Amino acid sequence: MGSSSIFLRPALTPSSACKHFCSLKTLIMETDGVNPNAKEIGFLSRRPYTPPPWAASKLSPIPSHIFSLGHLPTPIHKWNLPGLPKDTEVYIKRDDLSGMQLSGNKVRKLEFLMADAIAHDADCIITIGGIQSNHCRATAVAAKYLNLDCYLILRTSKALGNLLKERLLNEGRRPYVIPVGGSNSLGTWGYVEAIREIEQQLQNGFGESQFDDIVVACGSGGTIAGLALGSRLSKLKAKVHAFSVCDDPDYFYDYVQGLIDGLQAGLDSHEIVDIQDAKGLGYAMNTAEELKFVKEIATSTGVVLDPVYSGKAARGMLEDMAENPTKWQGRKVLFIHTGGLLGLFDKTDQMGTMVGNWRRMDIHESVPRKDGVGKMF
Repeated sequence: MGSSSIFLRPALTPSSACKHFCSLKTLIMETDGVNPNAKEIGFLSRRPYTPPPWAASKLSPIPSHIFSLGHLPTPIHKWNLPGLPKDTEVYIKRDDLSGMQLSGNKVRKLEFLMADAIAHDADCIITIGGIQSNHCRATAVAAKYLNLDCYLILRTSKALGNLLKERLLNEGRRPYVIPVGGSNSLGTWGYVEAIREIEQQLQNGFGESQFDDIVVACGSGGTIAGLALGSRLSKLKAKVHAFSVCDDPDYFYDYVQGLIDGLQAGLDSHEIVDIQDAKGLGYAMNTAEELKFVKEIATSTGVVLDPVYSGKAARGMLEDMAENPTKWQGRKVLFIHTGGLLGLFDKTDQMGTMVGNWRRMDIHESVPRKDGVGKMF
C-alpha cells in the first residue's frame, strides 16, 4: 500500500454487532412513525424525504429518507469585508456552524448518505479522504451516532476502498461505501436542500431582495453541483461561483456534469456554475500570503476561515472583485462558509509569527491569591 494510511476501527463480535444494529433498527422504527412521540426526537431522527416541488419535477431518483444530523438552518448575516466594489454587499451563510464537530458542509450530504446506508442494511461505513479530511471526520462522527463501525482510508486511492469493501464482505460484514467528500449524485441532494433552506430564510424576512451570486469553495464537487442545480431550478436563480482548492476547473466541470447526469437534470455544468482555480500551491498547502489573509479577515470581521477551503475561496473572490469590479458592482453576494476550522491546527507553526498585538502578562507573587482559584481571582 506504499505510503497510504488506513485507520481501521476494530470489528465488533457477532453478538455485539447484533446488539448495536438491533438498537439502531429500534431507533429507526421509532422515528419512522411507529412511536407516536417520534416528532419529539428531532436530532438523529430518520424521516421520509419530501423534496422541494421545483426539484421533484426535474430530478431523479429522489431520496426516500433523510437523517437529521445537522444543526439547521445555519445562520446568514452580513459580512463586512474590506475593499468591496461600489454598492456590493456580501453576506455569509455559516455552514461552519452546522454541527458534526466543526466539519461544516459535509453533514448536509451525510444526512442522505447515512439514510441510504441504513436502507441497505449496512453495519459499517467505508470512506476515503486526505489526512486533514473534514469529510472523514464527519463520517466517523455520524457513524458513531448511528452505532455503525467506520473505516477511514486516508491519503490513498479509490481502489483501496474497493479492496477493503471486499475484505469486509468476506468477513460477513455489510459495508456501505461513501466516496471522497460524500460527492455522488445522492450526496448532491444535501445542497439542493440547502437552496430550499436559503429560500425559506429569505421568505422569513432575511434581507429585502434575492441574492445575485453564491460563492463557495470546491473540493470534491458535490456541494457546487447541489447549489448550482438548486439555484437554477428554484426561483433563487443566483449565479454560482466556485473556487477549486484542488485539481483544475476542467476536472470539476466534468465531475459535476457526471453528478448532474446522475440526477437526470438535463443541464450543462458550464451553464450553471462558474469554476475558477484557487488551489495555489496545492490542496491543503498554503503560502504565507494566504495564511495572512485568513488572519486579517478574522481580525477585521470576526469570521474565522479555514486555510484549506473557505480561506482560499474568499481570497479568490476578493481578488476577482478587485480585478473585475464592474462584474460585481451593485451585486448582493452570498458566501457559503463550508467549515473545516480544524485545518488551522496544521498551520500553527506557519501562523504563529503572524499573531501580533498580544503579550504574556506575568503576575507578581505579591498579588493576593485565593487557593484553588488562581492569582487573578
